[in-house]
Amino acid sequence: MTADERIEQAELLYERAVFGGESSALTSADRNLDAAEADLALARGKVIHARFLEERAEDARELELFERAAELYGRLGDVRGEGEAVFWVGTFHQVVRDDNEAAVPHFERALGLATRAGDRLTTSYALRHLGFVDHMGGRLDEARARFEESTRLRRELGFLPGVAANLIGLAYLAAQQERRDDAAALLKEAMEVAESTGSHGVLRWVAGAREELDLP
Repeated sequence: MTADERIEQAELLYERAVFGGESSALTSADRNLDAAEADLALARGKVIHARFLEERAEDARELELFERAAELYGRLGDVRGEGEAVFWVGTFHQVVRDDNEAAVPHFERALGLATRAGDRLTTSYALRHLGFVDHMGGRLDEARARFEESTRLRRELGFLPGVAANLIGLAYLAAQQERRDDAAALLKEAMEVAESTGSHGVLRWVAGAREELDLP
């Protein structure tokens, strides 16, 4: 159900409890409202994160929202939702706080939860960000394996902007491993995919990677 549907259902359950004398309906009402709150917290946290990427100014509410969403999803037994929220807790630590040590346990937990729930999108995100950790730690082969698996999942899902973003990460790895022809080919494909999907932000990343790696 959508958040609006969950709230509407909670209203109906309230009426059943008050006017129909079904006090047990209140438990279901609470669960519906907890789920709606979790969905809203996760969505608002993502919006704040996107604003951080634009302005580079930390907003402490971001972490609070992701942690609240993870808590609520966990209480509800929503494994998929909990995995996604936990991933974003890790992303806050990695991207906003530049703290991989704090981020890794969240990414690993998110990966386990997402795999258990069959959530291939969150799995792809967790693998991507663990790939960043491996890359920064000099574990280039491990990073490449994680990025390639993430990219495979994203291709299966048709998540093409995410495919293009991953190809850029693979290009950096290729360049660092002295595979410059591979790096150039990866950036070319990333540009083509980004252009085909109107992913102008990713196109800027491609341009930045080409300049930084001195590739055509």
